[in-house]
Amino acid sequence: MSTLVEKIKAIEDEMARTQKNKATSAHLGMLKAKLAKFKRELITPKSGGAAAGEGFDVAKTGDARIGFVGFPSVGKSTLLSNLAGVYSEVAAYEFTTLTTVPGVIRYKGAKIQLLDLPGIIEGAKDGKGRGRQVIAVARTCKLIFIVLDVLKPLGDKAIIEKELEGFGIRLNKTPPNITFRKKEKGGINLTCVVPQSELDNQSVKQILSEYRISNADIILKEDCTCDDLIDVIEGNRVYIPCIYVLNKIDQISIEELDIIYKIPHCVPLSAHHKWNFDDLLEKMWDYLNLTRIYTKPKGQLPDFNAPVVLKEDNRTLEAFCNNLHKAILKDLKYALVWGSSVKYQPQRVGKEHQLADEDIVQIIKKH
Repeated sequence: MSTLVEKIKAIEDEMARTQKNKATSAHLGMLKAKLAKFKRELITPKSGGAAAGEGFDVAKTGDARIGFVGFPSVGKSTLLSNLAGVYSEVAAYEFTTLTTVPGVIRYKGAKIQLLDLPGIIEGAKDGKGRGRQVIAVARTCKLIFIVLDVLKPLGDKAIIEKELEGFGIRLNKTPPNITFRKKEKGGINLTCVVPQSELDNQSVKQILSEYRISNADIILKEDCTCDDLIDVIEGNRVYIPCIYVLNKIDQISIEELDIIYKIPHCVPLSAHHKWNFDDLLEKMWDYLNLTRIYTKPKGQLPDFNAPVVLKEDNRTLEAFCNNLHKAILKDLKYALVWGSSVKYQPQRVGKEHQLADEDIVQIIKKH
């Protein structure tokens, strides 16, 4: 394992020494590809190795999963206890939480699972501490709360981001708009829809040669970097929205708080005093981007207490029916929908119809 870490360190040192200019861009691209390959080997150990981390695999429940990531003793456990009413051991020394502690909150009708992950230390991506298992659980979350101490936020933020990036987690980013297709023969065809500032034919060929790919079609539909191309080739990246929770605001002045409020993706709060929790929950709801659909039995009022919650990538009537019961779709004749997704109230729709938040649906079956 140390040899892999040493190889990664050697490449990082070489990248730091290399000047960035047009002549070295292809070489830097190749180094980045090498680095990504070694990091992947580090993350996925050979099968038959050590046993899985005890207490880290928590069953998924509810409509969404949120992970609390942060250094030891920044107030993750206090935040979880006060949000969800779950007792996660709290003490004034570091590394109090040693396994994943789950909690569930109900917000706007949706059940949301919160995971208090053990504290991350620097070097977690290289296997230090319990970091690797912690970040592996973080990959399965729909939203990540990075909990920071407001007195030392920037240094900690940079370290945690670097650890998560090293594990293939991309925070608050969208997947790069690149089409990548391997083929049997015909060499490498690069098509640039927009002018590129970093990638050219030579640098793309260097990166692909590192992966032993000599025949591929690549279409760049936006101005992309070497890292974007490597992410697409690797194919194991997860793109997760993230909120920076700046805890312990009871220790700073109002003027400092005004400055902190201007930072994007950031919510200052005090977990101990329960300050600003409503702001955090509201932002959490925006970032989760869930859709609530209410059911309406024939001849009755809609049930507003238990909505069916759909994920943002699949909001069709078909997904709604499958969420209720797999057998419903076979008997579906059409549905009546009230809400912002239709022009008329109610309107007949088929299974391809895209639903909007807080629509009301009545299923009409075939007789």
